[in-house]
Amino acid sequence: MKKEVKIGLAGIASLLILFFGFNYLKGINTFKPESYYYVEFSDINGLAKSSPVFANGFKIGIVRDIEYNFQNPGHVVVGVELDEAMKIPTGSHAELVTEMLGTVKMNLHFNLDSQTYYTEKDTLPGVANTGILGEAEKTLLPQMKQMMPKLDSILVSLNKLLGDPALENTLHNAEQLTASLNATSRQLNTLMKTDVPELTNNVTEITQNLKVITNNLKDVNYASTFMKVDSTLNNVRLLTDKLNRKDNSLGLLMNDSALYYNLNASTANAAALLEDLKAHPKRYVHFSLFGKKDK
Repeated sequence: MKKEVKIGLAGIASLLILFFGFNYLKGINTFKPESYYYVEFSDINGLAKSSPVFANGFKIGIVRDIEYNFQNPGHVVVGVELDEAMKIPTGSHAELVTEMLGTVKMNLHFNLDSQTYYTEKDTLPGVANTGILGEAEKTLLPQMKQMMPKLDSILVSLNKLLGDPALENTLHNAEQLTASLNATSRQLNTLMKTDVPELTNNVTEITQNLKVITNNLKDVNYASTFMKVDSTLNNVRLLTDKLNRKDNSLGLLMNDSALYYNLNASTANAAALLEDLKAHPKRYVHFSLFGKKDK
């Protein structure tokens, strides 16, 4: 009997450890006094037992039970265990929030203006907040449904474009253009390495020469130079005036037509005299030892 009692006690201890350990893993503290409330929802959005209950971001309890309200179809009653010290003001409500990963948590929103409180096992109203996923389902899904036919037509057009031989030719031309740009880039690199430095040196030499010329021009007496230029231009003007007048030889030569005709006639007579001299030289030059003058 003593051995059997020990085995029985060990079995009972194992069951107790299993019970309390299982509750601990579910977040239930068996040794901590708690108060029990009900929350009624029209949709619990996948809320599970042992889900945490928060108030202002702080965990104040867990979900213990979830039952369908057969007396009021369309509603689900959720039993929650809260810390015994938690007092819920009347007018407060619970809200279910669906997070990004699909998990659902319950938030209690307190009516801080109320001076009265719910008693244990009272029923609080609950609302469902689908969060970002719910908003996406409400707004994005209808838009996606409207966009699907357009996306289908876009894909068909894209397939036609990809199957068009002109696209392959365009890509080939782009490849050739890229090769040409690479060759041009290499030529530009060569130009920058060889010709541009030489051109820069030439420009530097030209700049230095211009600097020397500028320094030389700086020492020139421009006033004296312009006075000499004015004097020269004045002499040229006087010479031009004399050439236009008839009171001098050059003026008569350039302006008197009679003198021109006389000079022209004299030139003609001189030419005729030379021709006659060539034809009959004995008329003008006589040299004879024995004969007489040829007439």
